[in-house]
Amino acid sequence: MANLLIGDIHGCYDEFMRLLEKAKFTSSDTLWLTGDLVARGPKSLDVLRFVKQHSQKIRMVLGNHDLHLLSIYAGVTLAKKKDNLDEVINAPDYDELMNWLRKQPLVQIDESLKLIMTHAGVSPQWDLELLKKCAHDLNVMLSSDSYPLFLDKMYGNFPDEWSSELQGLDRLRYIANALTRMRFCYEDGRLDFYFKKSPEQAPMKLKPWFLLPSKIPAQYSIAFGHWAALNGKGTPENVYALDTGCCWGGKLTCLRFEDKKYFKKRNIETKN
Repeated sequence: MANLLIGDIHGCYDEFMRLLEKAKFTSSDTLWLTGDLVARGPKSLDVLRFVKQHSQKIRMVLGNHDLHLLSIYAGVTLAKKKDNLDEVINAPDYDELMNWLRKQPLVQIDESLKLIMTHAGVSPQWDLELLKKCAHDLNVMLSSDSYPLFLDKMYGNFPDEWSSELQGLDRLRYIANALTRMRFCYEDGRLDFYFKKSPEQAPMKLKPWFLLPSKIPAQYSIAFGHWAALNGKGTPENVYALDTGCCWGGKLTCLRFEDKKYFKKRNIETKN
């Protein structure tokens, strides 16, 4: 029984299947998926159907592209050509898939493994209980009949700082941004959404979120995706960056958590 942690799939279904084969995935294993199941790659529909069908063996989190797909479904934004989502939008099970997707969590926490997974990371301004509370509150909204109201106001970079006084849609927008879009922070913990390259290229005033002092207990590991420019490098020992840019011609990465062994598969269009 292994826990297999897999980075952003982005519709790269064939690479996903080949990676599971390489990692010797069996029915007794559990798959952890960092989100961004869809968009960019050619087979988002196949990925969604597979994950939904095998949901009892999968622990996934929502990513920013998954939320973007939900906003398209809710009619609050339009699909872009580069999203490569026409097959999903025109699928006969579109409604079924979207109503399943919007009920998926924003955070996974396993107390026995002392493992946390989110799509982008954990805000340096949150402790463990606040992380749980914030993710829960956003999940309640996405699971409710009022979810289009949030998705309509989801887009935006502010507020960029956590406060217990945040309320309503501003509070939910911060939560979504921290969990699904965060990369860099200012030293005071404020989020920056403008710089997206590698830490080596960043202005000195910005730091990767995982290099700021954390309020999460040290015994926990954190796995995340979202930041392909890291290429899985540069994080502290107990922080695992798993997005290695498969949809951009890079690799799809799996970490077997028990022995920290990595398995990788290149984008099928570039090299096996």
